[in-house]
Amino acid sequence: MELPYTPERMDPDPARAKTREVSARLLELAGVKGTVTEPRTGMSIVTCDEYGRDLYALEHRWSVGGMTSDQYDAGMQNLRKALGGNGWEIKKDGPDEIRAKNEAGHFSVTVAAHTATLEPTLDFTVNSRCYQATSHAAYNAG
Repeated sequence: MELPYTPERMDPDPARAKTREVSARLLELAGVKGTVTEPRTGMSIVTCDEYGRDLYALEHRWSVGGMTSDQYDAGMQNLRKALGGNGWEIKKDGPDEIRAKNEAGHFSVTVAAHTATLEPTLDFTVNSRCYQATSHAAYNAG
């Protein structure tokens, strides 16, 4: 199988930094002030072995909690308004979930509002496209 694009050559550490920058920018776009947490998985490397050697993608899961229900709703509305003007295209817009892609930045995001729980959260899952490590050693060290 071949990817429909040429993967950017980047080792895991700089790719993680880039992914964290994207996540931080998404938090800014949401415009909410709460407690940001990463679940046990935090940021994971996902192999893209089916496309070739030393290819990987990143998945960054994190949440914002400790807010009022109005703040969760405001965060979702802020994202609906701000994503399009910041390089993102909303692919799915449901009452409790937004899925968007940033083709130029090579990222996708899913934001889910879980407000009907004892500890409400806005859950973000940021995914990168596949990267190619500069060497097999760098890939294995990642």
